Amino acid sequence: MAILERHDKNAVAHLQMNAPERLNALSDEMLQALQAQIDVLKDDTSIKAVILSGIGKAFCAGHDIRQMTAGRAAADKGQSCFEGLFARCTSVMLGLQQLPQPVIAQVHGIATAAGCQLVASCDLAIASDDCRFGVNGVNIGLFCSTPMVALSRNIPRKHAFELLTTGEFMSAPRAAELGLINRAVPAAQLEAETRALADKIASKLGAAVKVGKEAYYQQLEMPIEEAYAYTSEVIVTNLMQPDTVEGMQAFIEKRSPDWK
Repeated sequence: MAILERHDKNAVAHLQMNAPERLNALSDEMLQALQAQIDVLKDDTSIKAVILSGIGKAFCAGHDIRQMTAGRAAADKGQSCFEGLFARCTSVMLGLQQLPQPVIAQVHGIATAAGCQLVASCDLAIASDDCRFGVNGVNIGLFCSTPMVALSRNIPRKHAFELLTTGEFMSAPRAAELGLINRAVPAAQLEAETRALADKIASKLGAAVKVGKEAYYQQLEMPIEEAYAYTSEVIVTNLMQPDTVEGMQAFIEKRSPDWK
């Protein structure tokens, strides 16, 4: 079985991390598989939304600690190994946000350390209400510095810092309150809720969502006046697209758009 499985349905690609014996840890092999799919999906115009989930009893438990420890056998005691690992992980996390398609995390069990970072790096997230989240590297003497980047851009800073310094778990309902996930649902409804959201997004004009997703992340980092100037250019470009012309005309004529 592949360490990352992909199943496509109705313009939605479902990526399933398949290393349940390691709680879908972000091993070198898992990161390589995720990067490979990101590289394919970024040019796949037939896919309009992506779901990311884990097989087994957990979504993702973070980096593979045993694999990292084995890297210490090198002459430099693992430094080059660790530098390469976090470079590859950063590429995956940024790659998810740079995909033209919205990415939805379907989260169950636990999402800890880099697994929590993975959730925070997805555009949307739905979790089972019994799921737990944590950036608990501090419990073994390793501050979750790289997971902190995505986490602190999802939830208020004091709450993020508390999680990082205490290593405590956060419940799914609390994660929804703070904005790490969109909502928490009963476990039995998790797959259906996530699929419904993906299908709804996939029903929209892919070109519009693509330009909108890119603009969303770009404008977040800008001063407000610069953001308005930038997004004004983006929306004018969007308005000039033939399918947008058709969509607006269809609205006026009270019919479904005939998008090409």
